[in-house]
Amino acid sequence: MLTELSWLQFVILAFASFRLTHLLVYDDISIPLRRHFIEPSAQRDEQGHISKVLEPRGTGIRRFIGLIMLCHWCTGIWSTLLLTALVLFVPGAWWLLIILAAAGVAAIIETIVLRL
Repeated sequence: MLTELSWLQFVILAFASFRLTHLLVYDDISIPLRRHFIEPSAQRDEQGHISKVLEPRGTGIRRFIGLIMLCHWCTGIWSTLLLTALVLFVPGAWWLLIILAAAGVAAIIETIVLRL
């Protein structure tokens, strides 16, 4: 069980949370999951331009999860909570965090390289 968090563990948790948040909110692979909680609709502005708007589906917990998934800041908090609980209560969960953290760092490096 984790009683103290080292700087290295904190950095791993931070990058893992970043990657999990991005996976849930933006990545195409999570579209089937998001469809259960988020519904796209079209909205027309004064000039007649149509834009896509995402809205939470349903009521209750489904709507609550949809609202969270529409906000990357909100999803980030819940992702961090989930990952922290994993390392506290699941032996060996650090391996999942290390994988997510490495993928998060790789995504950041790729973004930087593409902008150079």
